[in-house]
Amino acid sequence: MTSNQRPSPSASDEALDRLLDALIERQELRRRAAGAPAHAEAPSPLSGASAAAAASRGTTPRPATAAKKPAEPQPGEPGWQPPEPVPSIGLGRTAWRMLLLALLLVALFNIPVTGHGVSLARILPDAEALVIRDGLLLKGPGPEVYVLENEQLRWISSLEAFERLGYTWDHVHVVDEAFLAQFERGAPVHVLLKCRGKDPIYRIENEQKRWIRDIATFEAEGHVWEDVRFVDCDYLEDIPSGPPIPEDAGAPPE
Repeated sequence: MTSNQRPSPSASDEALDRLLDALIERQELRRRAAGAPAHAEAPSPLSGASAAAAASRGTTPRPATAAKKPAEPQPGEPGWQPPEPVPSIGLGRTAWRMLLLALLLVALFNIPVTGHGVSLARILPDAEALVIRDGLLLKGPGPEVYVLENEQLRWISSLEAFERLGYTWDHVHVVDEAFLAQFERGAPVHVLLKCRGKDPIYRIENEQKRWIRDIATFEAEGHVWEDVRFVDCDYLEDIPSGPPIPEDAGAPPE
C-alpha cells in the first residue's frame, strides 16, 4: 500500500533552512544600515547555501573572481593608436636667434668707426680700464699717452720713456676726452739720458733731446739722479736736438 504523504524533513534540513533565513535577514539589515538602494538584488539561496555549507564544514568560502579588465592593444596590434605628439617649445628657433645676435654684436664692435681704422671695441674702455688704479695707461684723441698715478694723469713725454719704463701698447686704453677730463694733470714722466765721459744731461721730450743747463736747473725740474740712464754716445747724438732747459740757456757744450 502506497502512502501519498510527503516525508517530513530531517532535523539537519530544518537547521540549514533556519541558518539560511538568518543569513538572508542579517544581510538585509546590513544593506539597510549602509544605505543600499531598495532595488538591490538579494543574494541567491545558492550562494547562501554555499556559505552555510562552508560554515558547517569549518572552511572559508572562496571569494568570487573579479572580472578582468580587457588589456589595451600594444603597438602593432589591431586597435592600437599612437600617442599624440608633444608640442615643441621652440628651442631650435631660440638658439638660432641668440647666435645671430652674437654675430651682429661681434661685427658691430669690430667695424672701423674712425679715419684711423679704430673699431668701437678699441674706443670704449674695457672692464679693466674702468677700474681706477695706479699704473693705468690711457690715450685720448691726441697722440699723448698718460699713466695714472695718485689719481693724476702724468704725460709720458717720449717713446724712449715709454719703452724704458717697460710699458707696452697692448696695455694702453683708448678713451675719449671726457674720460680724461675727470683727472688732474700731474708732473710729466721723462727719461734722462747721458753718455759716459761727457757732462751734459739731456731730457728726452717729444722725440727730441733737451740739454739741462746745470745742477740747479736739474733739481728745480724735479729730477733725481736715479732717473738718469747711461747710453752710447753715438746713440745720443742721433737723437734730434730740441730747445734747452731753460730755453734761454743757449747751445749745449760740445
